Amino acid sequence: MYRFEDPRLLIILLVIPVLVYLYVGRRYGRSATILYSDVESLRRSDMRKTGRYRHSLFAMRVAALAVFIVAFARPQTGVTSETVSTEGIDIVLAMDVSSSMLAEDLEPNRLEAAKVVAAEFVAGRRNDRIGLVVFAGEAFTQAPLTLDQSVITDLLTQMEVGMIEDGTAVGMGLATAVKRLQVSEAESKVVVLLTDGRSNTGEIGPVTAAQMAQALGMKVYTIGVGSRGIARVPVDDPIVGRRYVSMQVDVDEPTLQEVAETTGGRYFRATDRESLAQIYSEIDALETTEIEVQNFTSYGELFHYPLAAGLVLLFLEVGLGQTFLRKLP
Repeated sequence: MYRFEDPRLLIILLVIPVLVYLYVGRRYGRSATILYSDVESLRRSDMRKTGRYRHSLFAMRVAALAVFIVAFARPQTGVTSETVSTEGIDIVLAMDVSSSMLAEDLEPNRLEAAKVVAAEFVAGRRNDRIGLVVFAGEAFTQAPLTLDQSVITDLLTQMEVGMIEDGTAVGMGLATAVKRLQVSEAESKVVVLLTDGRSNTGEIGPVTAAQMAQALGMKVYTIGVGSRGIARVPVDDPIVGRRYVSMQVDVDEPTLQEVAETTGGRYFRATDRESLAQIYSEIDALETTEIEVQNFTSYGELFHYPLAAGLVLLFLEVGLGQTFLRKLP
């Protein structure tokens, strides 16, 4: 980026065409008669040399004036720097990994669909710290809050049914997520809890855990996943191998809605993979990260370049005028 500190001075450059006009008019208006005091002076002069460059001194003087005017206008170059400050959100994903998450009413099943959609959600939260909690019959922290989204996505890929004793301890899952966020100093703290059933075990109930979250200024979004009616669930039988059983979908929507409302969040119901992806997109839009961008431009002076060029032209004019292009006496 270039600029002039005082561009108004550049208007003086309009004088130069006037000077050229006056110079040309004066030269052509003169008489062609040349008088010499003696023949020896004429013999010593080289008429061809001086005639060829007879306008050079004037050209150097005009060029020096032009670059001096440019120097006085103070040309500057600027470097623009950008400072980006972000106020990220701390988010903990609490994911149900109970055996019912193998139900195939979402393709290919509830757990795999949840893993893929959650990974896409994580990839889009570049400025936020994200943690991961898994729960079934009990709950534990899979990953503490981190800015490294690749860690979370890798752990989401590794999640599977059977990694924890079976059951659905929704309250314990939420309480563990709240504990992870308790030490956070972020302005906004969020839990996204996903389950496909109702709490049937655990020392802390979902509503009690929600009250804990509300007291600590945390917001909880709850997602109930599963179609309505009957879902097909694979079961490993030691005698006949894998078989399928029909299971009534039993999402405790009233409790999940109460948990969300207690903390100022929202409850969502995902009946297929597309609606699950849409829910995570909505949560992503609701919890935006504040980004402040400030632009600074610092300028450096360039006037010394045209100033130096002008001085060189002046010295050349004087030097050549006294030697090579010296006028005849």
